[in-house]
Amino acid sequence: MEEELFSSGRNIPHIDPTLEVWHWPISIYLFLGGLAAGLLFFAGAVTILDKEKEYPTAVKYASIISPVALSLGLLALVYDLTHPLYTWQLYTTIRLESPMSWGAWVLLIVTPLSFLWVISYFSEIFPKWKLRLGILKKLESFTKKNRKKMAYALIPLSIILGVYTGILLSAFNARPLWNNAILGPLFLTSGLSTGAATILLLAKTHKEKNLFSRIDLVLIVIELGLIVHMLMGMYAGSEVQLEAMQLLVGGEFTLMFFGFVIILGLLVPAILELTEILGYKVPVSIPAILILIGGLVLRFVMVEAGQITRYLY
Repeated sequence: MEEELFSSGRNIPHIDPTLEVWHWPISIYLFLGGLAAGLLFFAGAVTILDKEKEYPTAVKYASIISPVALSLGLLALVYDLTHPLYTWQLYTTIRLESPMSWGAWVLLIVTPLSFLWVISYFSEIFPKWKLRLGILKKLESFTKKNRKKMAYALIPLSIILGVYTGILLSAFNARPLWNNAILGPLFLTSGLSTGAATILLLAKTHKEKNLFSRIDLVLIVIELGLIVHMLMGMYAGSEVQLEAMQLLVGGEFTLMFFGFVIILGLLVPAILELTEILGYKVPVSIPAILILIGGLVLRFVMVEAGQITRYLY
């Protein structure tokens, strides 16, 4: 028999209640949702500006990833649910005060819209594949004619989707690490950055690579500013917020947060992209992949670390 001595009635594993119910599928879902939001935002923005011919990757090829990312993210979410067969009940009501309700309804609109967007470019993306069914040809023609209308819808919907991935966490007031107003803008900016990085990774022309390298550099600077603001806000907060911050600064998640998110996921890509903009040859795939890895690790760190933090006094 192993004897244990408890010197405190708090934070006793398996005795003191903790919230550790969100696992890796939730982190994957938040990452893929943010990535899809970023890709759809840029696809819509380029279309509204009538720059489709100049930046074809943003509107055509990268947008193929959006419906795939949303579908895989939703599968990961349903997989993590305790009762997945009751998922449909989310759509029996609308609760304006619930981030989950907002997210469920936005996803219900954005997901089919992302498929329709790809269909509108089907003949251009897959020139060797011919749509044989008449109804599919009519659908492609209809979506092609209404592409700009879809673009105007995608801009606000993608912003809501990107912000929602952060608000979903910040709505949990009982978790000090999550209970801040920065997570929504931070996750939106991170989603836009991963979207720009994906376009950068797939782009063929120098003009498109240069534009999205500059966009991504600006987004990285904004993301770093939001992270600093989040940490300074917790540093100036209560004792529980200080303890939450210490998980990221000097705690068990420090290596993941500073090593993989801030240094490898933001600072190194920013230096590489700036070097490329200044005229030096840098393989764009390196900063793009690092940004995607950093965005994914950010979700894992925030989800896992946030569940550990709590108000004990």
